[in-house]
Amino acid sequence: MMKMMGREEGGLTLPSAENVKSAGMLAGISAAVLALPLVIGFASAKLSATDSLHGAILAGILFPALILAILRPKALVAYTLLVWAVAPELRRIADWSANEYHSVSLLSLAPLLTGLTLAIPVLKEIHRMQKTSSRILLWFAAALGYGSLIGLMKNGMGTVYDLANYLVPLLLLPFFAVTRFTPKDIDRLLYTYANLAVLVSVYGLIQYLTVPPWDAFWMRNADMMSIGTPYPLEIRVFSSLNSPGPAANFLVYALVPMILEKKWRGTLSWFGVLLVVVCLLTTLVRTSWLVLLVMLLVYIGSSSGKGKWKALIQLGIVAAALFWIVPKLPGAEGLVARMETLTSVQEDHSYNERLSLWQNMLPTVAANPVGQGIGSVGQGTKLGNGGELGEYGVMDNGFIALLLTFGILGGLLFFLALGAVAKQIAGKVLRKGPLQPYARLALATWTGAVVSLISDNGFPGLRGYLIWMLVGLGLGAKEIMDSRKKGNTDAAVER
Repeated sequence: MMKMMGREEGGLTLPSAENVKSAGMLAGISAAVLALPLVIGFASAKLSATDSLHGAILAGILFPALILAILRPKALVAYTLLVWAVAPELRRIADWSANEYHSVSLLSLAPLLTGLTLAIPVLKEIHRMQKTSSRILLWFAAALGYGSLIGLMKNGMGTVYDLANYLVPLLLLPFFAVTRFTPKDIDRLLYTYANLAVLVSVYGLIQYLTVPPWDAFWMRNADMMSIGTPYPLEIRVFSSLNSPGPAANFLVYALVPMILEKKWRGTLSWFGVLLVVVCLLTTLVRTSWLVLLVMLLVYIGSSSGKGKWKALIQLGIVAAALFWIVPKLPGAEGLVARMETLTSVQEDHSYNERLSLWQNMLPTVAANPVGQGIGSVGQGTKLGNGGELGEYGVMDNGFIALLLTFGILGGLLFFLALGAVAKQIAGKVLRKGPLQPYARLALATWTGAVVSLISDNGFPGLRGYLIWMLVGLGLGAKEIMDSRKKGNTDAAVER
């Protein structure tokens, strides 16, 4: 009788407090979903025709995310990956069709708003989170709280946008901590990610060979001539993303699992791997190859002896295929020349500029130990600068970007949070069992993310979403094991 969901009184079955709470939450969420079309319709009436189109597309993207957040939260991450991948392309097509370029668009918010729906299952199950996850989140909350306080005083609305770019990816840590992904669920997600990467690669290669008119329109109006000219074989591929950097990041974080494990390789298997590798080459983002190498070495180095040899053989096969295929590609001369600069970095202009930036910016950071606050570095500077990037809109050093944003105190808190994540991952890697591959992938991702700070700060935005997704899978898989052990122990005690 004690375990019944409700209690009987006077012949009536009364609902338990837990059921009432769940029903109330569901009713509230349902009301919000039903009210959303009315709000959007009212807002659209106040907007221009172009903004109304963007708003309608945004609503069409956001509505499935709300449904998944309520009914199928395990499918929500895959959907948000899709939105991160295609939203920039939808924005370009919308601008091209209206023959009107917008430097700031409502569609830029699509990935963030979609990712924000992760908060629905997190808030519903927050009581399940373990103390280890809570402590990590508190470190990050302290750093972001400090950076936001400074940023609101100095940067205005740019702070809100940039804070969302930090927070939405970080939602994945509590999401995986409270949403019970089984190994099969994790494998399915990584499999889906691989398929999305293949689709992005196919479009990227089409873009490289033909340059669709909407992409050319965007390049000319956005003054993005630094990524080539809008003609076939003369473009640095950005595929359906908004520049070569994010495209390379999307591909490289999918490529590592694809190379390492058959179950993570996607529908096209090795052919899909080759498509992703070739498209990654056409982005001409050299830092991505460094991240790829670091992640592969960390994953292989942390595996068993038998696993090491298998992974090294697979890596050798990919390298041999790449060596044979690349010289035969259209425009191969430029691709090969770009990659050859990796062996002579001292003579590379980009490398020397980054070294000079480090030397010039250190005195600036030291002179302002409080920091500039969130919204002072990156895309958020557009909001307070007429749609143009501000003074620190482009910062080719992630360590400097973090210190400039958070100052000495906030930067210390942020790096302590990263250290706490590494400590948790390391503990999972040392445990043998069926969940260890996910922990090794998390360790490889964390290491690659920290190494990539020599180029830029990848923790906000798309790359942050990919990083915390792969890290969260490793940490969340461990919590599945711990919760099961706890459940078995509690059941034994009850008996």
